[in-house]
Amino acid sequence: MFASEQREEIIKSAVEHAGNYIGISLRTRKESLEFEQYLSLRFGKYSNDESITSLAEFVVQKITPRHLEPVKRVLALTETCLVERDPATYNIVTLKPLGEVFALVCDCENPQLFTIEFIKGQIRKYSSTERDSLLASLLDGVRASGNRDVCVKMTPTHKGQRWGLLSMPVDEEVESLHLRFLAAPPNGIFADAVFRFNANVSYSGVLHAVTQDGLFSENKEKLINNAISALLSQEGDIAASNTELESQFQAVRRLVASKAGFLAFTQLPKFRERLGVKVVKALKRNNDGVTHASVDMLCALMCPMHDDYDLRQEQLNKASLLSSKKFLENLLEKFNSHVDHGTGALVISSLLDFLTFALCAPYSETTEGQQFDMLLEMVASNGRTLFKLFQHPSMAIVKGAGLVMKAIIEEGDKEIATKMQDLALSEGALPHHLRTAMFTISIDQRMLTNRQLSRHLVGLWTAENATAMSLLKRILPSGLLAYLDSADPVPEKDADRMHVRDNLKIATDQYGKFNKVPEWQRLAGKAAKEVEKFAKEKVDLVLMHWRDRMGIAQKENINQKPVILRKRRQRIKIEANWDLFYYKFLQDHARSNLIWNFKTREELRDALESEMRAFNIDRELGSANVISWNHHEFEVKYECLSEEIKIGDYYLRLLLEEDETEESGAIKKSYEFFNELYHRFLLTPKVNMKCLCLQALAIVYGRCYEDIGPFGDTKYIVGMLERCTDRLERDRLILFLNKLILNKKNVKELMDSNGIRILVDLLTLAHLHTGRATVPLQMQELWAKGKLTAKTRCWAQGMDGWRPLQIIPQLKWCLLANGQAVLNETDLATLILNMLITMCGYFPSRDQDNAIIRPLPRVKRLLSDNTCLPHITQLLLTFDPILVEKVSILLFHVMQDNPQLSRFYLSGVFFFIMMYTGSNVLPVARFLKYTHTKQAFKAEEAKGQDIVQRSILGHILPEAMVCYLENYEPEKFSEIFLGEFDTPEAIWSNEMRRLMIEKIAAHLADFTPRLQSNTRALYQYCPIPVINYPQLENELFCNIYYLKHLCDTLRFPEWPIKDPVKLLKDTLEAWKKEVEKKPPTMSIDDAYDVLNLPKGQGQHEESKVRKAYFRLAQKYHPDKNPEGREMFEKVNKAYEFLCTKSVKVVDGPDPENIILILKAQSILFNRHQEDLKPYKYAGYPMLIKTITLETSDDLLFSKESPLLPAAAELAFHTVNCSALNAEELRRENGIEVLQEAFNRCVAVLTRSSKPDDMSVQVCGHISKCYSVAAQFEECREKITEMPSIIKDLCSVLYYGKNIPRVASLGVECVSSFALDYWLQTHLFQAGVLWYLLGYLFNYDYTLEESGIQKSEDSNQQEIANSLAKLSLLALSRLGGYLSEEQATPENPAIRKSLAGMLTPYVARKLAFATPTEILKMLNSNTESPYLIWNNGTRAELLEFLESEQESMIKRGDCDKSYGSEFVFSDHAKELIVGEIFVRVYNEVPTFQLELPKAFAASLLDYIGSQAQYLHTLMAITQSGKVESDQHVDRLRRVEMALEALRNVIKHNPGSECECIGHFKLIFSLLRVHGAGQVQQLALEVVNIVTCNQECVNNIAEAMVLSNLLALLHSLPSSRQLVLETLYALTSSTKIIKEAMVKGALIYLLDMFCNSTHPQVRTQTAELFAKMTADKLVGPKVRIILMKFLPGVFMDAMRDNPEAAVHIFEGTHENPELIWNDLSRERVSTTVREMMLEHFKLQRDNPDTNWKLPEDFAVVYGEAEGELSVGGVFLRIFIAQPAWVLRKPREFLIALLEKLTELLEKNNPHGETLETVTTATVCLFSTQPQLADQVPPLGHLPKILQALNHKNNAIPKSAVRVIHTLSDNELCVRAMASLETIGPLMNGMKKRSDTTGLACEALNRMFQKEQNDLVAQALKADLVPYLLKLLEGVGLENLESPSATKAQIVKTLKSMIRSLQYGEQVNEILSRSSVWSAFKDQKHDLFISETQTVGYLTGPGVAGYLTAGTTSSVIPSIPPPVDNELGDTS
Repeated sequence: MFASEQREEIIKSAVEHAGNYIGISLRTRKESLEFEQYLSLRFGKYSNDESITSLAEFVVQKITPRHLEPVKRVLALTETCLVERDPATYNIVTLKPLGEVFALVCDCENPQLFTIEFIKGQIRKYSSTERDSLLASLLDGVRASGNRDVCVKMTPTHKGQRWGLLSMPVDEEVESLHLRFLAAPPNGIFADAVFRFNANVSYSGVLHAVTQDGLFSENKEKLINNAISALLSQEGDIAASNTELESQFQAVRRLVASKAGFLAFTQLPKFRERLGVKVVKALKRNNDGVTHASVDMLCALMCPMHDDYDLRQEQLNKASLLSSKKFLENLLEKFNSHVDHGTGALVISSLLDFLTFALCAPYSETTEGQQFDMLLEMVASNGRTLFKLFQHPSMAIVKGAGLVMKAIIEEGDKEIATKMQDLALSEGALPHHLRTAMFTISIDQRMLTNRQLSRHLVGLWTAENATAMSLLKRILPSGLLAYLDSADPVPEKDADRMHVRDNLKIATDQYGKFNKVPEWQRLAGKAAKEVEKFAKEKVDLVLMHWRDRMGIAQKENINQKPVILRKRRQRIKIEANWDLFYYKFLQDHARSNLIWNFKTREELRDALESEMRAFNIDRELGSANVISWNHHEFEVKYECLSEEIKIGDYYLRLLLEEDETEESGAIKKSYEFFNELYHRFLLTPKVNMKCLCLQALAIVYGRCYEDIGPFGDTKYIVGMLERCTDRLERDRLILFLNKLILNKKNVKELMDSNGIRILVDLLTLAHLHTGRATVPLQMQELWAKGKLTAKTRCWAQGMDGWRPLQIIPQLKWCLLANGQAVLNETDLATLILNMLITMCGYFPSRDQDNAIIRPLPRVKRLLSDNTCLPHITQLLLTFDPILVEKVSILLFHVMQDNPQLSRFYLSGVFFFIMMYTGSNVLPVARFLKYTHTKQAFKAEEAKGQDIVQRSILGHILPEAMVCYLENYEPEKFSEIFLGEFDTPEAIWSNEMRRLMIEKIAAHLADFTPRLQSNTRALYQYCPIPVINYPQLENELFCNIYYLKHLCDTLRFPEWPIKDPVKLLKDTLEAWKKEVEKKPPTMSIDDAYDVLNLPKGQGQHEESKVRKAYFRLAQKYHPDKNPEGREMFEKVNKAYEFLCTKSVKVVDGPDPENIILILKAQSILFNRHQEDLKPYKYAGYPMLIKTITLETSDDLLFSKESPLLPAAAELAFHTVNCSALNAEELRRENGIEVLQEAFNRCVAVLTRSSKPDDMSVQVCGHISKCYSVAAQFEECREKITEMPSIIKDLCSVLYYGKNIPRVASLGVECVSSFALDYWLQTHLFQAGVLWYLLGYLFNYDYTLEESGIQKSEDSNQQEIANSLAKLSLLALSRLGGYLSEEQATPENPAIRKSLAGMLTPYVARKLAFATPTEILKMLNSNTESPYLIWNNGTRAELLEFLESEQESMIKRGDCDKSYGSEFVFSDHAKELIVGEIFVRVYNEVPTFQLELPKAFAASLLDYIGSQAQYLHTLMAITQSGKVESDQHVDRLRRVEMALEALRNVIKHNPGSECECIGHFKLIFSLLRVHGAGQVQQLALEVVNIVTCNQECVNNIAEAMVLSNLLALLHSLPSSRQLVLETLYALTSSTKIIKEAMVKGALIYLLDMFCNSTHPQVRTQTAELFAKMTADKLVGPKVRIILMKFLPGVFMDAMRDNPEAAVHIFEGTHENPELIWNDLSRERVSTTVREMMLEHFKLQRDNPDTNWKLPEDFAVVYGEAEGELSVGGVFLRIFIAQPAWVLRKPREFLIALLEKLTELLEKNNPHGETLETVTTATVCLFSTQPQLADQVPPLGHLPKILQALNHKNNAIPKSAVRVIHTLSDNELCVRAMASLETIGPLMNGMKKRSDTTGLACEALNRMFQKEQNDLVAQALKADLVPYLLKLLEGVGLENLESPSATKAQIVKTLKSMIRSLQYGEQVNEILSRSSVWSAFKDQKHDLFISETQTVGYLTGPGVAGYLTAGTTSSVIPSIPPPVDNELGDTS
């Protein structure tokens, strides 16, 4: 961007020159560009955030002619660009796409310098302390972006040698020419030819490498082969310089990257041998540039870099390259030495590529098997080296190491993989990465990338590794590790979607960008599958090799033989479900196999961290040796769980507490755990522990019986149960057995060991519970006195002999037993019954073909035995509900197909079971239904009799009940049996049931009390006489119905009829019988005669009759007296006759019965239309005749039993039954006949008519008849012709209030008529609406919702409700609102009237709402957002309706508009938006709206219409007080609308999208100062919408943030809400950008510094942390904040926002922070002033931007005058060297930068130099390990150079630094490779006071390195110089010359030890006279030991307020109180 006054001229001239001289036409934009647009678009297509967000960043010095000194820059590598940023502002200085990089040049002299060349000609020069790591990352990034043409070289490109532009490939001729130049250099200089070749040919290979078809085409292959030969035949390798040699390798790389060159490797003779020799020689040079070039060239041979490649050739080349083991060793040695010394990142990177192509999938498929194994083994043998790389600063290298590690573990043989995995343990890498993998929770992409890599490595290192898994088992509970074996996916919602990139998609996108096919298909897309596999493993893009992303396509040659690939082994796969493990790891668990929570996690974290800390300390202390981690003994104890009892992997407490349904149900290794428990059970002598174990055994077997299998000791457990006398033990044993029978095999064991009998014996104890039975008192006394013992023999009825007391259950458990039972006797019996039921379930009585199994299954045989069955049956007499139920189920099971079933009644079971008084009778009913007709209690000939005769219950239950039991399901019978029923099929009540129980109890006599004293007594059977029920005296039973009840349609409206046709016949039969009745055959005297009772004494008492019957029944019962069967039958008949002597005798036909028969027919036709439809009803003539006669009868209304109602009803039902009948009726003039009857009856209706009136009933039946007839078109036409029908119908509706049932029928008739448009219109004009609407308001919804059982028979209100519903349906049909089967013609006139009277909302609801909804709404005081409806509106409407009704009936006219113009007075006062009452909606914001989005849109429109008014109003009333009422009301309405908007968005997710496009409006309301409520509500709206990403994006587009920011100052009450909103919004980078421009930082700084609300300050700190974490704008935010606050604050805000506030409030003086009251005051004041100034400007103009003044200085001035380097104050650091720095490496780099900068100046500031030097010395003294990093940073040459400086202060500093560094081996090695000794001597000469230090340094150096340095010393004549010093010359001014001499002597002695040069040194010394005086003495006493500070002297943890001697002063006075009113001035 340029600015000039001659703009137009410059542009014009540029256009002309471009056109005239270059032939380019420059265009100018038509419309001008704004500055903002320029800023956002200046990077063209790379302006988007992805292109400028960093993946890696490096600090560099940019060397440029624009500046005299190098400029500091941040070089950021993004996915597609190289971005240079200004560290002070983080602004982008330059941006270059990676595709435009041409070459990377690294200076061979200066280890920090490098240059980037671009294809457009620019050259950028930088220096960096991490140059090689930077270049490695950059090269990886450039290649990954698809740019294949980049290499790293030592010489810049000579543009003069290039024949064309850098941005365009050269022509074919140029390429060919240069290929020839290699074979025959034109000027005879081969090196020049090579450089020229490299300058012209792309690094990605010769482009025109294939011979074209044509006459004059050259043979390209030949040219390339010649060029290769020329390059390799150069024997002058030794003479060539490094740069020349490098260029030769790069030329070869260009040739072999082409197809011909790639083929030549194995086809060209001598290629391989010569290349090998050349590479080996090159490697010996130890030059990183040459090494990198040669290895990169080898990589191009290993893996083709050209498209359309051939797999076979790849195999051949690889085989050739990997054939020499020595060569590979040589390469790996290079690799290891660089890694060990932390140098040569480029070499490491290229060697990792080499290894990747050889060993990693998918490339490794073409590696030959043996070679693969050999190389894998070699790499693995130096495993420690790989582990070091995981700490490398270049992510590219870390990634490469990860890929190689993966290959080694997955494909290495067991030994190699195990070795790697062992190394992960011994190097301590596994716990370190495990900690990162488990405890990293962050949103920072880099942290997540690290976590991702750690998780991947942990997965590899533990896969199939027993040692690692056993370590994991020692540190993690097995319950947590179990998730590794789980197949469950991580729950969707919790998967870390936010930070997991879809790698496959990204990879595909990457390919798409470069238009390459993403299928370099190895064997049908194998590699693509690999990429997919990576994606699946979620190994981020970060873990993908650059060549995979470059997009090289392979094309298979179809004619070739298939290539045989090495089969990938993947011996070790990550099978474990680590994702689920990490997900579950962070959750809390409390289960039997896992207790895991915050405490255990913290304990684990502490243990891992302290172990790693200790290991690292040990490592540093023992750095001379290899230190290995003692992982075998490391375990985590989890002290917080020490209280829990644990067996195996399970906590006994939780196992016993756990609910069986929990997911943790699966017990791992259940078999082993079960055995451990059983073992403990057998060993323990204590009953309590035994019982605990039994409880656990039961739980485990219950859950895992399938895994554990059969239990061998079931017999032993049964034996224990038989022997035990402890109640607790008994119950636990039974509970365990209850689980054991889950396995069928254990059931057999249980049966074999007599378990069934033992269990049944225990069953009888149920009689003892709750005092149902006891042991006789005398026995208790005898026992207490000791006269009875366990062995005393006893007998009682029911036992088969004398038995010892201890085996009689009743006595054993009452007298002998001890201990506290778990279960009471009833629960125990229930459990045993359940067990018996389960056991029976295993052995069904029928097979799969439903054939009966014989013999009966054994378990049922055992239970049917006389020792068991009676006792089970007699349990029914406990009357315990559960026991009765279970016994019934068990007996049902046992009796299925049981041969003994027919004799079962002898056990008394039917008496016992019928005596039961409880309600859970369903199992009883099932049992009865199965057994009641199968008992052999009658002779065979009785079989054909009816059901009552055949049933054993015939004597006990009424006949209807026996029929019911037979005809219906047990469920239905149970319902009847329990209820009070008086129905057509059953008359039964509790009274009858009580009577039955009483009779049975009397019959059983004393058996029940006997059972209570002896629980094993047995019942003797005797039959029971028939029970008579007085309730059944007057009933007529026909078919299976009581007819009177069946016809009582009021009581039994829908009684089901099983066989209607049969019933119809039976009814007709009954009619016939009614006409021909005869007297009975047996007399009472006959009956008395049979029963041997005296006659003629009147009626005998029932008890006498029963006794006589009882006596004879016992005497003649066939079981006791086979001869007496006939007599037994007679006795029964006589007794039955006497019991049924209530038969009613009627002479002649009874009208009542005829009416019943008519009604019965009506009922049949009504309910069984389908069954009777085929039968035409033949009785119409008779029926119509009856109706005509009855209608014309003058006495019609005074008959006792009139037939007209019944006849009219039958007419309706027959018509209703069949269309044929309807037509028949019409043909017989039935409609006219019915109309006459209707008219006659309507005429007598009055307001006082009763529902029972005959006229009313007839009206009802005829209405129904018309309703049905209206369904048929001919009938409808007939009705249309008879208008009097409609008039009569309206009269019925008018009088219908008192006869609502008939009114209902009338309304239904209206509904039916609505089918026809003309009938609708007739009804409408007859005023039908007035009546129907009136009925709607008699509805009572409370009845509907009460949940009370109700029926129209008994509840008047229910009738009114029903009528209201019918009326509503009629209205809906009249208006044509309904659809589907209820559809009727639409009637606009009726619709209009309904909308007027019911409101449009309710009228609309008629179409879809349920009637109850609408009626409830109309009859309650609704105040919903849609409707305001109350007593007032109702009264208003009802008054109108009543007046219209009266008018219609009396005068025959009414309102002409029929109600369509009716208006309510209540709806005028409300604010209505979008048909919604806004006030009401705000009162119920959770109201479910039909169309929330539409409502939101309407609200926004309304608010928009009021916004301008608001702003104007607020501008006028600056005072903030709103004057007139009208304004108040209008403002209130806006507030209501805003509140409604907030509510609708809050409660209806999705509706916030309606705000999109309206944010300018909403945010403008934030500026309505003075209307605080409006601002607050608008803010709440904004806050809620921020949860939607689209809204956030739209807010970003709208550029409206300034209004929100101003609220921070002007509306203090809502600060927290504003901050919360901003926190949500700042997820968008665009919004952060806008926030910065609009001054967010100054507002927020004011909050942080000056707010008095701690929560607000913490929130602000969190917000700052989030903003600084943004990849793109974050660094800028940080830079601006650092203008106000020291950098420590930013880190504190990120790590702990509250700590940041504490630091701000405290006082600190430490190396990283100087902060006190004054600095705090100064910052706070400056910030407050700037904020107020900005606020005023912004209030007047919201578009005001905020920018820091250019010259703005850091306002906290306490650090003024302090020298600070890398954020550390050197003065304090020197005073507190042990302070633990937060970022030691960054400080080291900054410090060395500063030092070298000072050393290069001519006159540096003396004190500064002194301070920096001392700080450097302190740093290396306290943290010696940091010195390892000095050589690769490249500062050593500058420090050594400084020794020759003219200014003599500088050499002194240099000597001090060299003295410190001489203690470090890596530094000494680096110095040995540089010119060190000469400059050091110069320094000593210039500053003789440093001689002692220098000599000590020399001594240390020579001890560590004795060849190169001693050679340098000899060359520089150091020995004579030192001898001269020994003589004392030059030491005159020193404080302790003797100490210096001692150091000189030690130095010389060190030199003598040199193997290579020691003799030469000795020779020189021997010539010296001085030496002989010193050589044999020891001078150690002269040397004072300097204190080296160890790493244990400082505090161990880097912290903000924790470390060192910082003084933290907490303020002692309270902060000022916030001004809550805010400040808008």
